[in-house]
Amino acid sequence: MAVRRAAAGLGLAATLALPAPASAQAPVPEEAIRVFLDCQTGGCDFSFLRTEIVWVNWVRDRQVAQVHLLVTSQRTGSGGREFTLRFLGQSELRGRDDELRASVSQTATDDEERRILANAIKLGLAGYAARQGIGRRLDVTYRGPAAQAAGQAQRPADPWNFWVFRAGVNAFLNGESRSSSQHLNGSLRATRTTDDWKLRFSVRGNRNRSTFTLSDGSEFESVTSSSGGDVLVVKSLGAHWSAGVLAEANRSDRLNLDLSTRAAPGIEFNVWPYRESTRRQLTILYELGVAAVDYKDTTVFNRVSETLVDQRLQATLVQREPWGSSHLSLTGATYLHDLSKNRLTASGGVNLRVVRGLDLNLNGSYTRTRDQLFLAKAGASDEQVLLRLRQLQTSYRYHVSVGVSYTFGSIFNNVVNPRFGNRDSGEFF
Repeated sequence: MAVRRAAAGLGLAATLALPAPASAQAPVPEEAIRVFLDCQTGGCDFSFLRTEIVWVNWVRDRQVAQVHLLVTSQRTGSGGREFTLRFLGQSELRGRDDELRASVSQTATDDEERRILANAIKLGLAGYAARQGIGRRLDVTYRGPAAQAAGQAQRPADPWNFWVFRAGVNAFLNGESRSSSQHLNGSLRATRTTDDWKLRFSVRGNRNRSTFTLSDGSEFESVTSSSGGDVLVVKSLGAHWSAGVLAEANRSDRLNLDLSTRAAPGIEFNVWPYRESTRRQLTILYELGVAAVDYKDTTVFNRVSETLVDQRLQATLVQREPWGSSHLSLTGATYLHDLSKNRLTASGGVNLRVVRGLDLNLNGSYTRTRDQLFLAKAGASDEQVLLRLRQLQTSYRYHVSVGVSYTFGSIFNNVVNPRFGNRDSGEFF
């Protein structure tokens, strides 16, 4: 576990304790600070936090909170997770803001992860509680280093030199009296991430098989497969710039690809420093690629193989703020031998807290497609269309989702009651 302040290292591990109430459901003291948890990432077990941190009043509306706790995270180079905790003072605590970071290793269990996050939250809230009446009822304990003398810094030995490997195989089987399907996929991945370099090597493959018994007793079978691999090398060029190259190879029945290999160097600029990436990013990425493609069947352009040069420009904005979160991405790509063969994609979403208790969710994307060079000349049969075994010609794609929710009632959210699980009231079948 590692917990540190954003501006300076915090070389200690501490626990905060409040004398346990007679009952786990006992009311929280009135002088306890009111905290609104705004978790915009996975790993926040709110039921666990409420049972572990019983010396604050958890509220479900940020407008009535004294501390707005915003939690975000990003993956570390070793495959673990780094949480960023922003403590935003409100009401009489306005202007008293703080930030902590907590690191969780790749091998940590769910319980270890939630305990590390809970301890970081305790550390962050202690300063606010100390200014309120509840502060006199808290104790702080210090756990000294177990294997070294106090005051002696020691860098942990790393025989793997930052390399992390991950291999996985998954099989899915399902069926009923007149149909069955099997899905098999596997992957192997190796990564090495430091402040200066980011390296990634991966291979993957999958196979899908489905069978159907038709009304006349005959049986229809469909089989599709795909495989591929890629190598990514990225060099840090400072707080705002980075450069890299991506090399990849792919094969796909659905996309009519017997073998496609591509290499693309690129450069990226981030308007804000990369260290702020858990809260906000505005990146511009440019790639120039060369691909050699062999097709399974002759394409609509009478090609069985070809060499292509393409370019891609992508701008991405991501923000996570107390008012909610938003993301927006614009991507343009074109083949240099024919600029009319291009693709333009816009996607975005926003999770917005409009007023007290009212949340609005908007997500959508639109792609204008003019670059389907891989389409088979023979087209697709009705079975292939219905089972989505072949990619079809299209000039656009889109999806839109809209959601709104309104919550009202008691502002307090301290009690945990797990009886009868978390079944929805309308669930029956």
